[in-house]
Amino acid sequence: MPTDFEVDAAQLILTSRWAAIATVEGGAPLASMVAYAPEPSLQGVLLFLSELSQHTQNLLDDPRVSLVVSAPDTGRGDPQLLPRATLTGEARPLTDDGEAFREAHALYLSRFPDAEMRFGLADFHLFRLVPAEIRYVGGFARAFSMTPAELAEAAVSQERPA
Repeated sequence: MPTDFEVDAAQLILTSRWAAIATVEGGAPLASMVAYAPEPSLQGVLLFLSELSQHTQNLLDDPRVSLVVSAPDTGRGDPQLLPRATLTGEARPLTDDGEAFREAHALYLSRFPDAEMRFGLADFHLFRLVPAEIRYVGGFARAFSMTPAELAEAAVSQERPA
């Protein structure tokens, strides 16, 4: 049974769409912002990225990545108390010749229908980030790490009626 904290982390990742991505560029970190579509199980996160972006070039050279999802900052209160989750793992491009790509493509477009025309552009690639570790900070003194299996269990619990 997932803890409340694990459910909070899963809910944050499942409901957000915009995150900071950190890639490796020549041994140094590079951070930027990307849209993402989570798989319902949270066993993977989809990124649809252009080769014109440095973070995409970095992923093609080295798949190690961190993705940080945060609750929005409303401008009120202490932003250090905002819930946030960091997914660390590898993101690899999906080849467009199989069922996994077709399912990922459909999932991404269900989240971002305006992206459809970009799927016809040769410089865009659909990546699947597979988390190896998840770190969640849910506010003051509410920080912990979880495994991908624990996150997946919390995500699946969101699909069941309460």
